[in-house]
Amino acid sequence: MITLTDKGADKVREYLTAQNADIAVAGLRVGVKGGGCSGFQYQLAFDEQRGDDQIFEDRGLRILVDPDSLPYVEGSVIDFVEAMTGAGFKVENPNVVAACGCGSSFKVTDSESCSAL
Repeated sequence: MITLTDKGADKVREYLTAQNADIAVAGLRVGVKGGGCSGFQYQLAFDEQRGDDQIFEDRGLRILVDPDSLPYVEGSVIDFVEAMTGAGFKVENPNVVAACGCGSSFKVTDSESCSAL
């Protein structure tokens, strides 16, 4: 399961509304791609459901995850943070065992190979 904090849900709803998206089929896509200094990087986007997506619903919103990314983000909590350096979505991922200093890439226990992504 993947969930949203209250602030994360507010921002997702705000962005979807601004795009005139139909929340019955659109939501926040949470994905992972190989890359970065630690092995993986998050890909967050507002998107519509695709055929093989795993769909989680939280706070009346849809969270869309492709099957290849799911093992790497299972159990995550998506928040929205505002800081002096900027604002954006932050993924609290219980699967992460190491992250780079800038916070843009991460490693999980079974990430010896990024070839699947």
